[in-house]
Amino acid sequence: MNVLVTGANGLLATNVITQLLTEGYHVKGLIRDPRKFLLPAHPNLQLIVGDITDENSVLHATQHCDYVIHCAATTSQNLLQYTSYQLINVTGTENVLNAAQQCGVRRVVYVGTANTFGYGTLAAPGNEALQPKEPFASAWYAKSKLEGQRKALANLGKIEIVIVSPTFMIGPYDGKPSSGTIILMAYGKHAVFYPPGGKNFVHVQDVARGTVHALTRGKNGEAYLLAGENLSYRDFFKQLAQQTNQRPVLIGIPGWFLIGIGYLGDLLRAVGVKTALSSVNMKILCTHNYYTNEKARRELDISFSPITRAIDDAIDWFKKHKMI
Repeated sequence: MNVLVTGANGLLATNVITQLLTEGYHVKGLIRDPRKFLLPAHPNLQLIVGDITDENSVLHATQHCDYVIHCAATTSQNLLQYTSYQLINVTGTENVLNAAQQCGVRRVVYVGTANTFGYGTLAAPGNEALQPKEPFASAWYAKSKLEGQRKALANLGKIEIVIVSPTFMIGPYDGKPSSGTIILMAYGKHAVFYPPGGKNFVHVQDVARGTVHALTRGKNGEAYLLAGENLSYRDFFKQLAQQTNQRPVLIGIPGWFLIGIGYLGDLLRAVGVKTALSSVNMKILCTHNYYTNEKARRELDISFSPITRAIDDAIDWFKKHKMI
């Protein structure tokens, strides 16, 4: 079976490609700059230079593929216009869907985000039946991923679609780095500042397995939260300190202070200054957004590792590549 993976150099896509090759698939990786690819050459792997915003390059990459796993997206938090997110996360998705239909692809697995669904509490975590909530409903990244998700599901009846929705991924092959920045910002520090909220943390390799399982085990038209452990930021940093035998001073940042800084960021953005600071982003840091993985465990036949393993694997990878 031939599988196209878009955004091949991303954290999740790299782990997805590794999982696909392990399971015996032939893989095409669509990538803008092959010099940034982190995996060694493999006889069942072909890298294709292209961009999901270019219809022709997507169509070329999709030829002779049975499946597509659409990982490519922009997650940048400092873009100043919603249209910048739409170009990649929505128009790019439409290009992938159109190419998949023209090339007779059996199924597209669309990689979304957990925040297109409503979060919950530790006692009653969010699930796939809940509508998105503020502040995520106002966050341009989450809005664009929800728009892309709706575009994908609008093609049901023309092609099979399955949605996988990861939470906050930790693990190896985080070359940018992306979400692993949360480890780098605390590792080896004498003092660690943390916001008052919390989130669901998941091992990226578990997400990769769930994504690959969705090719054959996911139900057409269904969405699956790929979630791990629900932790406050304080508890995450305590766990990180414990695993690395470090004793930083943990200092909580008041929510009112973060949101005030966020409004300052809004002013800077209004005059054209690129910054990740915004009132929405700061409100997100103050929110406890927790999710359950029950549906994915049941229907995709997947188990999830403790976050301790994800932290260890991420640190080992960062050390190997001299990033810490």
